[in-house]
Amino acid sequence: MQILVQIVLVLAVILVSVALMRGGSNARHLAIRRIMLVLFACVAAFSIFFPAALTHLARLLGIGRGTDLVLYALIVSFLVFMATTYQRFRHMENDLTMLARRIALDEAPRTWAVPAEHDGPGK
Repeated sequence: MQILVQIVLVLAVILVSVALMRGGSNARHLAIRRIMLVLFACVAAFSIFFPAALTHLARLLGIGRGTDLVLYALIVSFLVFMATTYQRFRHMENDLTMLARRIALDEAPRTWAVPAEHDGPGK
């Protein structure tokens, strides 16, 4: 049973990482993050009030202790945090690069002169 839990955890890490790497910061991803946060808070509160239930759930999954199950959940959560932070910084870096380029073009001195013969028609 423990190998099954390990396989599920690895697959969860891979799937969450792929989903977070490909997605943007649109309303759907924000809603998913908020739902996950509420779910995490509910599970955390439940495990604080009923630690024996957490240990029982861990044993059902083939994990020795409830603290080990919490550790596995924290590892997956940390990987999700790393993936979202990387994605956010990558987008900010791209935006900053585009902004710096725009400012450089806007503030570049205009050193070329328009020749007199090209001032316009009739002049």
